[in-house]
Amino acid sequence: MAHIDTTTTNSNGLSLRVKGKVQGVGFRPYVWQLARRFDLRGDVSNDGAGVIVRLWRSPKVADFLRALPLQCPPLARIDSVSQQPLHWPQEPQHFTIASSGAGQIDTHIVADAATCDACLAELNSPHNRRYRYPFINCTHCGPRFTIIRQMPYDRPNTSMQPFPLCPACQAEYDDPADRRFHAQPNACPICGPQLWLSDASGNVTASADDALQRATRALMAGEILAIKGIGGFHLACDATNSAAVQRLRLRKRRPAKPLAVMMPDANWLAACVQVADTAPLLKLLRSPAAPVVLVPAHPDGPLCREIAPGLSEVGVMLPANPLQHLLLQQVARPLVMTSGNLSGLPPALTNQQALEELAGIADAWLLHNREIVQRADDTVLRLNQRGTEMLRRARGYVPDALPLPPGFSAQPPVLALGADTKNTFCLLWGDRAVVSQHLGSLADDATRQQQQQLITLFGEIYGVAPQAIAVDAHPGYLSHQQGHALAERLALPCVETLHHHAHLVSCLAEHAWPRDGGRVIGLALDGLGYGINGQLWGGECLLVDYQHCEHLGGLPAVALPGGDLAAQQPWRNLLAHLLCFVPGWQALPEAASIPQPQASILAKAIERQINAPLASSTGRLFDAVAAALQIVPPQISWEGEAASLLEALAQQSPHHQPPVSLPLCGQQLDLASFWPQWLSYRATPARRAYAFHWALAQGFAALARQVAQQHDIHTVALSGGVFHNQLLRQLLVQQLEGLQVLLPSQWPAGDGGLALGQALIAAAR
Repeated sequence: MAHIDTTTTNSNGLSLRVKGKVQGVGFRPYVWQLARRFDLRGDVSNDGAGVIVRLWRSPKVADFLRALPLQCPPLARIDSVSQQPLHWPQEPQHFTIASSGAGQIDTHIVADAATCDACLAELNSPHNRRYRYPFINCTHCGPRFTIIRQMPYDRPNTSMQPFPLCPACQAEYDDPADRRFHAQPNACPICGPQLWLSDASGNVTASADDALQRATRALMAGEILAIKGIGGFHLACDATNSAAVQRLRLRKRRPAKPLAVMMPDANWLAACVQVADTAPLLKLLRSPAAPVVLVPAHPDGPLCREIAPGLSEVGVMLPANPLQHLLLQQVARPLVMTSGNLSGLPPALTNQQALEELAGIADAWLLHNREIVQRADDTVLRLNQRGTEMLRRARGYVPDALPLPPGFSAQPPVLALGADTKNTFCLLWGDRAVVSQHLGSLADDATRQQQQQLITLFGEIYGVAPQAIAVDAHPGYLSHQQGHALAERLALPCVETLHHHAHLVSCLAEHAWPRDGGRVIGLALDGLGYGINGQLWGGECLLVDYQHCEHLGGLPAVALPGGDLAAQQPWRNLLAHLLCFVPGWQALPEAASIPQPQASILAKAIERQINAPLASSTGRLFDAVAAALQIVPPQISWEGEAASLLEALAQQSPHHQPPVSLPLCGQQLDLASFWPQWLSYRATPARRAYAFHWALAQGFAALARQVAQQHDIHTVALSGGVFHNQLLRQLLVQQLEGLQVLLPSQWPAGDGGLALGQALIAAAR
């Protein structure tokens, strides 16, 4: 990087083009300070492609270039620095921060970032003017994406508009040498947002620091607190208090779904989680994104068992904003920190929403007067032996861009609308793609409204308008109908993509699989998705590249008794599998979990093909096995409950090769052989649960190897929501040894990663 080319005639300087995450992160003042250190003259400015640094010739330029990448601001990332000779018509006398290029966006928006160490030190310093101020931030931390209304990203276009800067804050904002130079959320107790505690009627019961003190006492007394955060509301209670957690579950109507826990500090981790090496965990927890991280729970730790009933892992996080730091410092114990919403609704955004929707759940409301503009849930990751695995990509990661794989460049803009559940959308153009935060279910009106508003905002942020729309091929999806209507209104082509093809292409993209890299074998395992000729898929072996998808085999199709009800009542799937593959099943002890007289009614419906569509669903196979082991209730309360309980049970078993297999019959997995073997395997429930995982991995690995050899292919990609199962991933990777295995990591294996795959398929076509 330090090489200087000044060969152009009449050149008396150098122009640097810096690309990467270099706008809105304090990069220009960093360059300004660095240039002053080396006594350089010139200027630095933003434009639509990044940052331009112009330097007058000097022997110190080489030193500047060497130093540039070494001490970047915490949120910055340099991807490339290119240089070319420059002729200055007039010698500059100083180094300045210049205005941005004409007609270009002044400053790009970046993801929200957790409180930095410098702000945390000021927060806890009695001599600092922001001592115990819950909205402290600087250029290196604080809300960004969640407070923006429109571009450009300037204070008047954010929810900080009602808070004019006081003289002291304005001086910081204007000073390139200050840590708060151009920090749009900059504020202090004099000019910034204020905090108060409210009762259910909206009456203020305490304000400022007294509100924090009273909120602390309420939490320690076992009460439930609604807290206005950065991207939405949280519900909090004492995570060591069994009665408080049970009360939260009862009031929120969330009987079993695991709850995230916020630790006061890293010292609590040793007591609460069981991780051999805490360094990778701490790196994630202390990163600017400050995600929730799933790790094995300590069986004898202080967290009450109601946090994640029946499961072996717990989602932990550290305070991510100043208000959370202050609360956790005072409570000095772990708190449940779960989304502030009624079951089935997105988290509340406004104070009034929180008071109305969380009435009957919360005992008190900790509120403030800075509006949340963009909803952003906590990001959820899992830490495993291979690194990290993204489960829900949201706060702290959006709207960061992903570079497109080799071969995709100068792409016309594509808008992909994702799936109906775990919805995200993707905007792809040029050489990059940006995926929205996790939005949730499009069946909710508020979620659809947020999605539409965000699509408009993303277009403004990046200055692009789509030239094609990509959707899931399922005609019943709201996103499918929405995309076709949008394409018709804008007179654009609408590209329909197969659900599982999009899953696998998303995996290829994050591994930078080249556009001309050839085909791979793909295993796509999930609950349900639209396949070729309208078939319902969920356990498929496919031959794919960015354009094409060919079906090679997989699980046989089995009835879904009651249609959508089969995903909510696991016993229905057990009934369907027993009817299809196990003669005389009525005498088996496993049949006890199937209620009568529903069984005989549903058996007739399946026989007559009434509301019992056929689907090759891996997710429903998990449900059937979980029901057979009688470890799930008749009606599950959260998606993936049966599969998660089954995996947790299997993890308790010694890892061995059981006397159960899922053999191949041609290029289809033979469930008619599996079920009698598994049902006759009379071992402990944990061993039987492990045997199912082992047989499933062995069967799909054998199929993948067989078709890979037939097609002379050496790479296997894995995707689909079932691959959030750690045990299955581990067993499959072991049994695919010798082949290159691509696994989702940066993007969810489930539907949260679907939009990226859809966009790339549309671009490739």
